[in-house]
Parts: sequence; C-alpha cells; structure tokens
Amino acid sequence: MKKRLTAGFITVFFLIASLMTVFAGGGADVATTADEGDNVVAAVEYGKEVDAKSALLMEASSGKILYEQNADEQLPPASVTKTMTMLLVLEALDEGKIKLDDTVSVSENAASMGGSQVFLEPGESMSVDEMLKCMIVASANDAAVALAEFVYGSEAAFVAKMNERAAELGCKAHFENPTGLDDAVTDHTMSARDIAIISAEVIKHPIVYNYSTIWMDTIRGGAFGLTNTNRLIRFYNGATGLKTGSTAKAKFCIAATAERNGMTLIAVIMAAPTRDIRNEAAKSLFDFGFANYAVYEQEPTEYNDIYVAGGVNNSVKGVSEKFSIVVGKGDAAKIEKIEDVPARLSAPVAKGEKIGTVTYTLDGKTVGTSDILADEAVDRIGFWDMFLKLGAWFLLCERK
Repeated sequence: MKKRLTAGFITVFFLIASLMTVFAGGGADVATTADEGDNVVAAVEYGKEVDAKSALLMEASSGKILYEQNADEQLPPASVTKTMTMLLVLEALDEGKIKLDDTVSVSENAASMGGSQVFLEPGESMSVDEMLKCMIVASANDAAVALAEFVYGSEAAFVAKMNERAAELGCKAHFENPTGLDDAVTDHTMSARDIAIISAEVIKHPIVYNYSTIWMDTIRGGAFGLTNTNRLIRFYNGATGLKTGSTAKAKFCIAATAERNGMTLIAVIMAAPTRDIRNEAAKSLFDFGFANYAVYEQEPTEYNDIYVAGGVNNSVKGVSEKFSIVVGKGDAAKIEKIEDVPARLSAPVAKGEKIGTVTYTLDGKTVGTSDILADEAVDRIGFWDMFLKLGAWFLLCERK
C-alpha cells in the first residue's frame, strides 16, 4: 500500500509540473467581438420648425436626440437655469451633505430676490424640503438663492460649482446666478442641448418628481399657496416636470419631461414668443417622440459555471451589462440578441474583466453591444496549491 501511495505521489508531482507549463501562457480566451454598426434609428424629420428660436427632443436614458432645431446656440434661459440649481442640491442630498429636514435660514441676499418668489423674510426658516418645493413648483428665486447659500456657503461659491459641474457634463453653459434673473447679467446662457443634458442628470434623482409633479400645494402651514408654473403637469398625459422660465430677454422657455410606456422624453423649448406657444411646442415634440420611438431594454443576464483552467476555482460567473437603445416604434420586437460566451478561460481572471459580448441586431445590422464581465476574481493556482489539491484528490481516489 505504501509503495502504491509513493508511486502515486511521484505521478502527481510530474503531472503538476506538466500542467504548470501549460498554464504559464495564461490569459482569458475571449472570442473576437463583432464590430458595432451604426445606430439604425434614422432621424425622422419633424415636418416643420417649432415656433421658437431653439428646440430639442431627447430620450433620457440613452441621450439620443430625436429632434433638434438650432440646439447649440447659447441663449438666456431665464428660470430654466434652476435645472442646474436643482441638480447641485439633489447631489448634495445624495452625498449626505444636507438632509431634507435640515433648516435653512434666509439671508438678506436671498430675501432680496425679485421675480417669482414666495416672499421669504430675512431670518425666516424653512426646511430643505419646503425650499425645494418652493423652487421647483413655484420657481421661487428667493428659495433658490437660500438653498444655494445653504449648500455651498455663499451664492458666489454655488455659481462657481454650477459652472464647474456644467463643464464636467460637457456643457457650454455659463451661469452668473442660481435663478436665471437676467437684468444685470452679462454672460448667463445655456443651449437647448445643455438644458437637456442637465435635465437628464436631474431626473437620475427620482426624488425630484416628488416636487415637479405637484400641481398645487401650500407652505407656511397652508397660509401661502403654490401653483406649478408648468401647466403640462396638469394638461399633458405623462408629464412629470421639470422647469419653466420667462423673462423679457429670454422670452418663454421650458425643460419638460414626460414618461409613457417606460420611455422618458425631455423636450426643451427656448425663446418661444408666448407661454401658450411654448407649451404647445413642447407637447408637439412629445407627441412626435411617443408616436415614433420606443426603448428596447435588456436587464443584466447571468452566465454560470464558465470553466476556468488553472485557477484556484474551476469556474466563474459572468454577468452582462444592462443594455438600452432607442428604436423606431415597432422595431423593438424585432431586435435579436447574439451571445458570445467563452467555453473556457485561463486564470487569472480579474473581477469586472470583459470575458464575452452580447450583440444586438435589427434586420441583420448591429445596433449595439454589451460586455459580459467576470463577477469575481479567479487567481492562478500556485504550484504547491496544485500539488496539495491533486494530492487530496489522489488520496480520495485511493480510499474509494
């Protein structure tokens, strides 16, 4: 029996040596992925220009532009400026820098704001929650400045952050205040594209809908009424927000959001001649988008027990990335999914490493891809770990 065990261990030793030579090359065996083709969704001509200086329609999750008209001209945005003010306040909430029940004390500067306001008094206090409601529902300039000072210490510091964040998002917008009041500004502008990009970031914070979908409400214990400046909330099916604005310089502007059948659209109108024309233009863009487009979406898929040669574990799980694309209405059902999952990988495999690809095609043409990523790391097995592992296996066989 001892001779058999000794001979067995010698055999195991040489087997390990030969295996380690094979594994020395290492590296994941991943099939070459298909080239990503052009997006097959062609722009559909709207048919006529919107009665405004600038307009844009965007699908929110993908950022795909469905319609644009003079979308890159920098124009005065009036209170649509507050989309960026909202974003910074909501990001501060998410970061734990402030809380909804924090008390905001109103400064002389905040109380001095003209235009749309809730007539805050110097020294008056309101919660962050109430201030957000005043700013988003009633477009209150005094509440916007009070929040700006509360979050970053001063209006000037907040404005600096507004410009910094805009640059991070790839926007060319330039801000001089958190309100959009433009009597005294010299270079306070946004483009329709900037507004759509910033609005898309805002609605990544779903709490904004707690305010932007309010039609009427009150503050100060019911003593002061608020009515949403965005009439689409009441009169357009699926409307969810977001911000209106108007001044003599900017004319009538809106960043509007609406959701139907799992698709969220952002419509931006700038410098429309009247409030009603602005609202009708936004509605017409929404009608166009919902009538002609849909979102195809695939949640992450798990791929279990992908074999790993030469690893401390024999297999690894792969998970595909979430995939979303805007297609012509009716085309979503025709999209095909082609999974390229490797049968074998070689250790080491890093967590998050690309190990495969899912390709999506429409009428035989690639419309997008998503990577399959390793869900965990698998280290290369060492010589002595291999020796002990095979030795344990050999002993188990002997006992049987």
